[in-house]
Amino acid sequence: MALSDTACRNVKAAERPFKKADSGGLYLLVKPNGSRLWQMAYRFEGRQKTLSFGAYPTIGLAAARRKRDAAKLALSDGRDPGTLAEARSGELVDRDILFRTVANKWWETRRPRWCDAHAQRVWARLRDDMIPAIGNMPVHEISARDVLDALRVIEDRGALDIAKRVRQSTEGVFAYAKVEGLVQHNPATADLNIAMRPKPKAVHMPRLSEDQLPQFFSRLARWKGRAQTRLSIEFIMHTVVRTSELRMARLSEFEGDTWTIPAERMKMSRGHIVPLTPRALDILEALRQIAGPSEYLLPSRTTKTGIVQSNWMIGSLYKMGYKGLVTTHGFRGTFSTVLNDRKAMLGFDSDWIEMQLAHVEGNKVRGAYNAAEYLSDRRRMMEWWSGFLQAQSDVGDLL
Repeated sequence: MALSDTACRNVKAAERPFKKADSGGLYLLVKPNGSRLWQMAYRFEGRQKTLSFGAYPTIGLAAARRKRDAAKLALSDGRDPGTLAEARSGELVDRDILFRTVANKWWETRRPRWCDAHAQRVWARLRDDMIPAIGNMPVHEISARDVLDALRVIEDRGALDIAKRVRQSTEGVFAYAKVEGLVQHNPATADLNIAMRPKPKAVHMPRLSEDQLPQFFSRLARWKGRAQTRLSIEFIMHTVVRTSELRMARLSEFEGDTWTIPAERMKMSRGHIVPLTPRALDILEALRQIAGPSEYLLPSRTTKTGIVQSNWMIGSLYKMGYKGLVTTHGFRGTFSTVLNDRKAMLGFDSDWIEMQLAHVEGNKVRGAYNAAEYLSDRRRMMEWWSGFLQAQSDVGDLL
C-alpha cells in the first residue's frame, strides 16, 4: 500500500531500523533515533543499488516521489541515477556539468599556484556566496542574470569588494568550463561590472608626511618600550616590507646584504628579494643579538606561535601617540610618496618603486616574474632612501 503524509508523519521508531514502502522502489527508512530517510531501491546492470533522497519532513512525500520518478526516467534512458545529481530544475543530470562540480575542479587546478590562505579564501567565497545560488545548475544553463542575482545578494549585505572578487572567481570557473567544452559563453565576464555597485573609494592607511618624519624619529628614540620593537619599526621603514613578511622572517632568509622572502609568505605568492642597506644591516645585526639561538628574527616567549604577535608594532605606535595618524603599512605609503615625488630628479623608475613594494598590477603581470628584477637599481634607490631617513633624525643613532 502506498504511503500517505499522515502515515509518514505518525510512524514510530523501533529498536531496529525498518522500512515503510511506498511504490516504485521508494520507501521511508525509519531509524531507532527517530530520523526518517527517503531511499529508493533499484537495479542497474544486474546490480542492486540504493539512492538516498533526503530526510522527511524536509523532503515531503510528493517531493520524494518526484525524485523517484526522475530516477526511473534516467534508468529508462540507460543511465545510472546513482551517478547523477539533481539540478535546480529537478532534472537528474551528470554531476560533472553542475556549477559546484566545475567550480571545485577549477579551484583544484588553480590551488597549487596560490598560497594556502589565498586558496582557502577563494573557495570560501564561492562556497558561501555563489554555490548556494547556482551550484546545482548545469553550467551551460546559467545566464548572466543568474550570476548577477547572486552577486546582488552579496552587495545587499554591504560586501561590495567581496562581490567584485566573487565575480572574478566565477569568471574563472566559466573560463575553465569553456576550455573543457562545457559552455560556449562566459556569463560572468567583466561586463557585469556595469550593473554592479561601484566600490567605495579606497581609504589609504594613515601615513606620515615628509615633514612629520623628524618628530617621529625623535619620539621613537625617546620611547621606553622594548628594543626589539623599536628596532623592528625602524627596520621596516628601511626595507618597506609588509608587517607579516617581517614578523615571520627566519634568519636563514638573510644572506649578506640581501633578504630573500619565499613565495609562500608573500601576498602575491611570488618570491621577493629585498636589498639591505648598510643601515638596515646594522639594525638586522642588533635584532639577531636579541633573537639569540632562535630560527626566527623576531621570536617571542609569550605567544603560541613562537614569534611576535601581529599587532605588536601597531600597539607600540599607539603608545607613542600615533593612533589614527600612522600604521606600519603606512610607512610603505610614505616611501611611495617621497620616491615618486623625486623619481625624475633622482633618475629612479616607477617600476623600481613598485617592485620594491612587491606590487605587480594585474594588467601588467609578465608570464615569468623575476624576484631579482631591477635588483641593482633598487639597491641604489634603497641606499638613497636609507640616507634620506637618517637625515630626518636629529637625535643621532637609534641603536
